[in-house]
Amino acid sequence: MNIPKITILLDNGYHPEKLEQELKKVYPQIMTKIRFKLSPKPSKTEKEKEGKTGFVPVKARWVIERTNSWMERCKSLVKNFERTLEHSTTKINLCFVRLMLRRLATA
Repeated sequence: MNIPKITILLDNGYHPEKLEQELKKVYPQIMTKIRFKLSPKPSKTEKEKEGKTGFVPVKARWVIERTNSWMERCKSLVKNFERTLEHSTTKINLCFVRLMLRRLATA
């Protein structure tokens, strides 16, 4: 199986080296295809340019957070009743198709 290397963005609260080390113990074959990267934190000068102070969410992370919250709105995905990964994947795809159709209908 020829899978390209995937980069997973992590929040700055994680330690990529430690996470990688522990996952290699459990999933050595998969870990050859995954690399971790910390999400870039905005610097003080970048915050000042935007007129923000204090906590500023990392843009890439919030894309994932929004996606997860959209999925939680699909009541059939609240609990996993599916027996196979294929059925679960299909339900997730149907959830996003419904989301896209609703957005297109309002446009």
